[in-house]
Amino acid sequence: MSLNTFFLFSTFSSLSSGSQTNLCNGSSSVTITRTLRKVPNSSPSNNKKPMISLTHLPKRPPVDIQFIDLSYSVSEGMKRGYKTILKCVNGKFRSGELTGIMGPSGAGKSTLMNILAGYKTSNLDGQVMINEKERSLRRFRKMSCYIMQDDCLSPLLTVKEAMQVSANLKLGKGITQSEKKVVINEIIEALGLQDCVDTNSSSLSGGQRKRLSIALELVNNPPVMFFDEPTSGLDSSSCFQCLCLLKSLARGGRTVICTIHQPSARLFEMFDHLYMLAEGQCVYRGPVMGLVPFLSSMGLNCPSYHNPADYVMEVACGEHGDYVQKLVIAVNAGYCNKFASPDHNGVSKVITNDISKEVPVKPPGDTVAVPNGSVKTPTTPATCTTSLLDSSENLPQSEKNGFPTTGFQQFVILLKRSMYIILMDKTLTRMRLVSHFIIGCLIGLIYYDIGNNAAKVSSNAGCLFFCVMFMMFTAMMPTILTFPLEMSVFVREHLNYWYSVKAYYMAKTLADIPFQIVLTTCYIIGVYFITSQPLDATRFGMFLLVAVLIALVSQSFGLLIGAGLNIESGVFLGPISTIPMVLFSGFFANLEDIPYYIKWLPYMSYLKYGFEASMIAIYGLDRPKLECNADYCHFKYPKSFLKEMSMNEDMTSYLIDVAVLCGLFILLRICAYFVLRIKLFQNR
Repeated sequence: MSLNTFFLFSTFSSLSSGSQTNLCNGSSSVTITRTLRKVPNSSPSNNKKPMISLTHLPKRPPVDIQFIDLSYSVSEGMKRGYKTILKCVNGKFRSGELTGIMGPSGAGKSTLMNILAGYKTSNLDGQVMINEKERSLRRFRKMSCYIMQDDCLSPLLTVKEAMQVSANLKLGKGITQSEKKVVINEIIEALGLQDCVDTNSSSLSGGQRKRLSIALELVNNPPVMFFDEPTSGLDSSSCFQCLCLLKSLARGGRTVICTIHQPSARLFEMFDHLYMLAEGQCVYRGPVMGLVPFLSSMGLNCPSYHNPADYVMEVACGEHGDYVQKLVIAVNAGYCNKFASPDHNGVSKVITNDISKEVPVKPPGDTVAVPNGSVKTPTTPATCTTSLLDSSENLPQSEKNGFPTTGFQQFVILLKRSMYIILMDKTLTRMRLVSHFIIGCLIGLIYYDIGNNAAKVSSNAGCLFFCVMFMMFTAMMPTILTFPLEMSVFVREHLNYWYSVKAYYMAKTLADIPFQIVLTTCYIIGVYFITSQPLDATRFGMFLLVAVLIALVSQSFGLLIGAGLNIESGVFLGPISTIPMVLFSGFFANLEDIPYYIKWLPYMSYLKYGFEASMIAIYGLDRPKLECNADYCHFKYPKSFLKEMSMNEDMTSYLIDVAVLCGLFILLRICAYFVLRIKLFQNR
């Protein structure tokens, strides 16, 4: 073959996206993927862009995970007993390897990963070892991350803003803002997110969202990374780029474990280690290259040019006969270890653009990742002499206490993020502002100048009641959706040890209070003066205080409903639950006319206290007689109208109503917090 012919053949081979390795006949070779880069026309030379080294990340030790006789069962009800999902499975996942957990639906692959990640701890038998020592779940959870199948991201934050929040929460106070900025820029450049750094998460493509999810967790450089179906919803090109990224992360010394449903042959051969499950038992564990020879030795011959991933799934589903138990016995006897590759005893093959060379597996922190699939490991190893998982003495003081940052720092960071999201949510913020303005103008036009008219006292009472009810609904309905819409983001960030439940709840519930107070104040100022209520600063302040308290109590009630229910149930139950409160508020039915056996129900309605306090503020406290523009005004004296409504007129009654509203506000907030904790525990 001539030199020109050889050059053309090499060029054509470099454009090929497939591998030249025939997995089905058991041959093994090193796959070299050449990636062509576009060079800008303005570039003065064709020199390749230098590789990026993640040298500024915190150094972490390599972590090996081993599980022994792991069994897990779930309850099917009091009468039906328990169903076993995993049945005495064993295995070991090593650092520096990309491990794939495969199996048919219901085989237990997601359950196994949740157990290894520490998200499932009940009804569990067996032992999980970290670096051959008993796992401390609390410390392990701090140094591992779980990236879920659905990319749970805050839609209104840009890539840069999301990375800043992650760095502030996960890197702690020992690192300056300039150092955090270096880490953020390094990760963004390494993962290929430079072009979308100012793009909202909701506008990212599927591959970009997946890379951003990885970038957020990579900030503190966790040595163990779990991925649930990382290629789900991605096209073939994005799937390849995603797995190239995961492999480069593993080559830096991290333990990367992911569930995969049914990969193509091209993606399947990128895994270093395969753990195959069927009927809750392991039917193969070992290197991917050893799968086909192992199956052949068991009488299962994979046809030539057939995807081994598809074939082993067919075997696990029983399409080629009842081989599951036979494979389980062989795996438990260690038969599959005969097909282990000699390249996994502390040495990794690293694929570059031109050569394949062997380098020792290093602790995570010096990985090079380029999103187009090329991988390289720097020659300078990362140094890490302490094992942060073995001894609590080696942990920083902040991590001993639970989180990298203090509770107050978490609260401040989350409060800023929550308030920023509210400001950026132009749709909801504008709708709330416009609705308060339009309804305020409408009420002002309907009840114009009736506040001091004795002939229209009943209509004015209707105006006051509507103001109270409007404050209730406008404050309650948006907050019902607060937790359901952000539950996925909250679960991901909390379980990955970003912050505590207390810090998140305090920040999330306090962030909307200033906006609610401002909107309520603007509405009350407009309606109060347009309807000619008494021009008395004390009465105005009393009425405004009641309106604000009603809004805050309703907001708390909405948070309680949202914390305990999903979106569908909350949106239905929220308005329905207010009907009894409206009925027993004292406006539609006189409190003295209610039958004795349900006379206690009005005291369960916070609208009753709000309406009564607003009536006292307007008509109580010895208000002078009203103007009468008709021949006869029955309620010329405000005291007589309050007596007709079965309400007191003194300041004591007003203070009692205000105290009850304040108490309900605190009680509902506390209840919502514990309901949120219970719901989070149930999700685990």
